[in-house]
Amino acid sequence: MSDLNTYTPPTVWTFDSENGGKFANINRPVAGSTHEQVLPRGKHPFQLYSLATPNGVKVTVMLEELLALGFSAAEYDAWLIRIQKGDQFGSGFVDVNPNSKIPALMDYSGSKPVRVFESGAILMYLAEKFGVLLPTEPAARAECLSWLFWQMGSAPYLGGGFGHFYAYAPTKMEYPINRFSMEVKRELDVLNRRLADSRYVGGDDYTIADIAIWPWYGGLVLGQLYDAAEFLQVQEYTHVVRWANEIAKRPAVIRGRMVNRVMGPLESQLHERHDASDFDTQTQDKLVPASP
Repeated sequence: MSDLNTYTPPTVWTFDSENGGKFANINRPVAGSTHEQVLPRGKHPFQLYSLATPNGVKVTVMLEELLALGFSAAEYDAWLIRIQKGDQFGSGFVDVNPNSKIPALMDYSGSKPVRVFESGAILMYLAEKFGVLLPTEPAARAECLSWLFWQMGSAPYLGGGFGHFYAYAPTKMEYPINRFSMEVKRELDVLNRRLADSRYVGGDDYTIADIAIWPWYGGLVLGQLYDAAEFLQVQEYTHVVRWANEIAKRPAVIRGRMVNRVMGPLESQLHERHDASDFDTQTQDKLVPASP
């Protein structure tokens, strides 16, 4: 392999901000806020601070699914967090998520505000709060949660591993691209084998497992991630493709994927969401909110 034996780690690692690729300006080896920035708050019980990355899409899809099921108490304001501008390091955001990653959620519906961070935790919190999209029968619940945590554990290989080295690293390196491509294809095979026997990931019913996995692996096989569908030959995973296409047609998924989106055709973007009518009236102020 062409890039083997070209780097010898130093005795002590030091941070080099010039060697971080596309996201070098926001990556750093320490936590905490870098500046004071109060988070906005709207009128609804749930305040979401996010961006339409796969992890962010999980939560907006979940909230839209809850609203589609008739839970008006799931109404939410979705505020755009511009991660490439460092909004996630503002003091207000760090108070909600000390890990400075989107999405982050505040629930003001009770007597005491509740913060929830990590996308999988948010899905579980909302499913348990409203009593839907997470089975209560022990075996079915265990199956659903097993797949939910499978996704949480596998996403770093797909996003931080394959996605970084294939799409974002400053130089293309054979070894890491091969290593993470192998793992992503193995994970696609795991999912494909499951979906050969089951309509949805958790079983016969659509659950938070599907909501968690679809933005990542569904997006990958539908050509929405990293422009890598041909490279990974995703058409081989026929059951994943079938499942991904079925979920992509759900109205709540279509809406959820738009929220906090800043890429792609303008008609697919809704930078902030404060009311259901926002999907029908993408006025310029809603599409491109003023900078704080």
